[in-house]
Amino acid sequence: MLIRPSRQTLSRRLALGLLGALALSSAMAQTDNWPAKPIRMVVPFPAGGGTDIIAREVTQKMAATNKWTFVIDNKPGSGGNIGIDNAAKSSPDGYSLVIGQTSNLAINPSLYSKLPYDPVKDLTPIGLVGNAALVVVVTANSSFRTLGDVINAAKAQPGVVNYATSGNGTVAHLATELLQREANVKLTHIPYKGAAQGINDVMGGQVQLYVSSVPTLIGHIKNGKLRALAVTSAKRVDDLPQTPTVAESGYKGFDAVTWFGLLGPANLPAAVVASANTELNKALNAPDLRKKLEDQGLTVTPTSASEFGQLIQGDIVKWAPVVRGSGAKVD
Repeated sequence: MLIRPSRQTLSRRLALGLLGALALSSAMAQTDNWPAKPIRMVVPFPAGGGTDIIAREVTQKMAATNKWTFVIDNKPGSGGNIGIDNAAKSSPDGYSLVIGQTSNLAINPSLYSKLPYDPVKDLTPIGLVGNAALVVVVTANSSFRTLGDVINAAKAQPGVVNYATSGNGTVAHLATELLQREANVKLTHIPYKGAAQGINDVMGGQVQLYVSSVPTLIGHIKNGKLRALAVTSAKRVDDLPQTPTVAESGYKGFDAVTWFGLLGPANLPAAVVASANTELNKALNAPDLRKKLEDQGLTVTPTSASEFGQLIQGDIVKWAPVVRGSGAKVD
C-alpha cells in the first residue's frame, strides 16, 4: 500500500528545507565576510615571553595589512594547557584563535595524565609560524662561563645546581633532562608559570640557569644582562654566532628546538582556515616581519594547514618516548 505524505507534511518539509537553506546561506555569508569583528588571539603564556612576543609581532603585521583587529588574551598556567583548552572550547567561528607551541601541543599529551583537550581532535591547525632553538643562560656576573663549567659543578655537587624553565613538560624542561642524561649529572628543576618571573630571578641570582627559546631571551643576551652558554639546535644560531651548540660542547648529535603555530577550535570552517593561512603566510613572507622574527632568533617557516597538522601529529609520536624516559609526569 502506497502512503502519500499529506499536503501539510509536504509543506512542513518544504519549510524546514527552506529554513536549512537559509541557515546555510547565512553561515556561508558570515564566513565570506570573515572577519567582521575583532579576533581574540589566545596566548597560553604570560605577556613578555617568547610566545607572546611572536603572537604580537605576527598579529600586528596581519592587522596592518588587512585592517583586521586582534585582541591579545594572555591565559597562562599549567604548561600552556589553560590557554589551549580555552581556545579549543571556544566557538568555531574564527573569532577565537590561539598560538600554540611544541610543549602544549606535542609534549603535554604524554606528560599529563588528564589533559583537558586533544590537540589533534579538538583543534584546527592553520599554519606554522616558525621554530627556534633553546638557549642556556646565566646572569652576566655568574661564575659559569661555559656549559662545561655547569656540568663540572653538577658532577661535584649533584642536585645543587638549579635551572629554571617556564614550566614542567616544556621543551626547555625536557631538553635539559636529555642533557642531564647525556652528561650523567643531576640538576634541580625550578618550574615557573611563564618566562618573565624566571628571567627576573636568574638575573637577580635567585636561580643559577635559565633555559628557554632564543626569542624569549635574545633581548636580554644582547643587552648584556644574561650570558648565553649554549644553544640546543644542531647548528649555531645566526643571531648568536659566538654561542656554541650543546653538540659542540661535547654532546654530539644533541638537537632540540621548539616551534610555534596558529590554530583554532575544531570544526573551524574551511574558508576561514584557508583565509587565515593565506594571510598568515603573506605576513610571514613580508621582509619587515621576517627580519623582526629572525632578529628574535626564530626561523620563519610558512606552511599549509595540513603540513602543520602533520608536524603536530609527528611530534606527538616523537616526544612520547622522551617524556617516558625522563620520568616526567604531571597529574
